[in-house]
Amino acid sequence: MENHTHTPEARQVLEITDIMAILPHRYPFLLIDRVVEMERRKRIVAIKNVTINEPFFQGHFPSYPIMPGVLVIEAMAQAGGALLLTEVPDRENKLMVFTGIERAKFRRPVVPGDQLRIEINVLQWKTRAVRMEGLVMVDGKLACEAIIMCQLVPRRRQEAQSEAPALTAVAEE
Repeated sequence: MENHTHTPEARQVLEITDIMAILPHRYPFLLIDRVVEMERRKRIVAIKNVTINEPFFQGHFPSYPIMPGVLVIEAMAQAGGALLLTEVPDRENKLMVFTGIERAKFRRPVVPGDQLRIEINVLQWKTRAVRMEGLVMVDGKLACEAIIMCQLVPRRRQEAQSEAPALTAVAEE
């Protein structure tokens, strides 16, 4: 049964504009294109279409393009973040950060033309921290798996702005 409300949190499928309303990531670091399934606090399935236009392929590796494994894990974290941040009413004041990665395994290379199906299952959900199992499938075959832990932290916009002039002054001396 499809929910026809217009908030991204209430729908099963999220398009890129919905994802961008939830996650702070932007080009070239937004690594999920669509959410195709979402069950609050339990599970999310996201899609990432990998193309030769990805900026990392210029150097990883010339004439043998492979998506870096850490970016496959980052795509998992972003999918998990989309699930986690939909539960946070003041998400514009928060960031989701990695606190741990366990048992990461890379089973096959991810190359241009692959479509990643990123499946995240919540193992433990606390108020500000989540432990998730991530699986990345390409054509029905396991490409990557890991357990990832994430935590919500304040963004601290004002502190970052007040420190910037001091850093500039030191650099000029």
